[in-house]
Amino acid sequence: MVNINGSLLIQIVNFIFLIWVLNVVLYKPIRSVLIQRREKVAGLNDKIEFLLRDAKEKDDAFSSGLKEARENGLREKEALLQVAEEEEKKIIEKINKKAQADMAEIREKIAKDAEEVRKSLQQELDVFANAIGQKILGRAV
Repeated sequence: MVNINGSLLIQIVNFIFLIWVLNVVLYKPIRSVLIQRREKVAGLNDKIEFLLRDAKEKDDAFSSGLKEARENGLREKEALLQVAEEEEKKIIEKINKKAQADMAEIREKIAKDAEEVRKSLQQELDVFANAIGQKILGRAV
């Protein structure tokens, strides 16, 4: 049979003291480290989420800025092309006017030269006609 005596009371006090010592020396520091780690991980997770949101916002802003820059560039390109086309039309019109003026001047010169040649040939025609008439008739006309 088991005798319950004073040693049982000492064993119970010893067990409670041992649990208190283990709690103070071992369990509380481990729990505080685990709590700190949990808080640190939670803080890092919050920071990661914040940085991901910030990165997404910056990426969206960059994408919209890039899209806007492309649109502005396209508008400027179209405006420059339109200005270039108008300038090209002006230059071509100027060249055409100059070519027409040169052509008219050349035509006038050709007409003048042709008239001078016709007049000189007309004068020589009389001489040639007299010479041919004399040769055919054999006498002076």
